[in-house]
Amino acid sequence: MNERDWLAEQFEHHRPHLRTVAYRMLGSITDSEDAVQEAWLRLSRTNQAAIEDIGAWLTTVVGRVSLDILRRRRSRQEDYVGSWLPEPIVTTDPAPNPEQEALIADSVGLALLVVLETLTPNERLAFVLHDMFAVPFDEIAQIIDRSPEAARQLASRARRRVQSATPDQDADLGDQRKVIDAFLAASRAGDFEGLLAVLDPDVVFRVDAGSESRLARAPLAGAEAVARQILARGTPLAPLARPALVNGAAGVVVGPERRPIAVVGFTVVRGRITDINLVVDPDKLPTLSGS
Repeated sequence: MNERDWLAEQFEHHRPHLRTVAYRMLGSITDSEDAVQEAWLRLSRTNQAAIEDIGAWLTTVVGRVSLDILRRRRSRQEDYVGSWLPEPIVTTDPAPNPEQEALIADSVGLALLVVLETLTPNERLAFVLHDMFAVPFDEIAQIIDRSPEAARQLASRARRRVQSATPDQDADLGDQRKVIDAFLAASRAGDFEGLLAVLDPDVVFRVDAGSESRLARAPLAGAEAVARQILARGTPLAPLARPALVNGAAGVVVGPERRPIAVVGFTVVRGRITDINLVVDPDKLPTLSGS
């Protein structure tokens, strides 16, 4: 095995971990793949003899590339209409293939990713790398060009925001599915009271239709307002909804079997829906292999 083949083998060994880091940093499968590919390009141009720990080195590079992507995205989102939601990881296959299983295992809930979007790029990097992947603060400090203490403070500030804003989702998928099935049944029947029975009083409904879509709108809060919106716009589409796993939680896909027109992620807390995240931006919708 020559040197380049050995390097490629090492990179492939670390690729699943790097993809996980990038997705939690970026909430986008496409951007994550770009970040991981950039890490390979940089590795292939680097003298590996100077790298003590190739896994740690690659993680740092993916963090740095992701930080640059986040900063560029933040400037573009200043004029974004509606909610920018993560690119969901979806499967409708009851027996997902190994690649799908890896994606599901590596994903985190949409609710957490939505909260991560409220952090500054530096806060997000410090929190994700330290709290999720145990990267030391002295290494994080080098990426953001701050002191280790400043990196610690960024992670601490992000942690407080995440803990206060991320609901404790009901753990059992069967329990989640019962609530969502009741939500869909009420939507199909045009049952306002039925919707109120499964919506948390402070439920938040977000729609990501893409920045230029006429469907783009600001988040809607409150059970009655959300129920009215669902009945006004969602009832005709409810019969097209099919069960799915969305970032590891019970959700639905809407539309044709292979290429949905919408993906809906839910957060269910104590038997009530607290978050509904509707992704209709075609650039973020997956092509599904299962039914």
